[in-house]
Amino acid sequence: MFENGFDILDSKVALVIGFAAALLILERLFPKARPLAATRLTGMATMIWRMAKNLSLAGVNGVLSWLIVVPVSAAAASYALDWRPDAWSGPHGLVIDILILDCWIYWWHRANHEIPFLWRFHEVHHLDEFLDVTTALRFHAGEVFLSSLVRAGVIYMLDMPLTSIIVFETVVLLGAIFHHSNVSLPPALEQALSKIIVTPSIHWVHHHAIRQDTDSNYATFLSVWDRLFGSRSATRRWADMPIGVEQRRDEGLPGLIVRPFRPRRR
Repeated sequence: MFENGFDILDSKVALVIGFAAALLILERLFPKARPLAATRLTGMATMIWRMAKNLSLAGVNGVLSWLIVVPVSAAAASYALDWRPDAWSGPHGLVIDILILDCWIYWWHRANHEIPFLWRFHEVHHLDEFLDVTTALRFHAGEVFLSSLVRAGVIYMLDMPLTSIIVFETVVLLGAIFHHSNVSLPPALEQALSKIIVTPSIHWVHHHAIRQDTDSNYATFLSVWDRLFGSRSATRRWADMPIGVEQRRDEGLPGLIVRPFRPRRR
């Protein structure tokens, strides 16, 4: 099981890098939003520094994934409760696993907004004041670690194979790269896609610098969860929508790393 899982893991890395690179190019050729400052040299430098900061956080999380997240997930799958029926296997079993995990990640994401301790870590993702492919990879290591522990419990309880976990993580990461991107899609195409999966028009509202919208649109891959659980925002995305956290500003890399541990004023 592990050999098959890790073969899929290698394919995941190649697929994600290729998809992210393609969208990085497309969002610069066909951008939906153009930050005004980006037309000036200082603005371009700010955008480059911002992307470097996001990728630095992604690099830390990449190391964390290899050292902790993948081994924890593999151990949970290896020692999971042995109750999975034979009927829950094969391609349809994989589909069931993805549906369950996608619903779980909806509620985990929602908990990261509603529980103050979890928000301390998740806020680092939302402090980005512009969205592009790199934002999809910008998370605090504490959030990645906590998420891996909770997910390990789900894997253990539901007796999920490692292959299902890796396939799901690949689907979610590709979806996150897509819906954080600044690619301008034909309206008809985006409207059709948004009925099934989370698109930029949905997720950019989640990053709107108004807390009411930030606390909505929690779905990660399938868009049905927000409609089903009443958390879909009525706000429509517009090109110059302000992005970030209401009454907060982004910080440098050291500040973001220590931010969850700093005392907060009420």
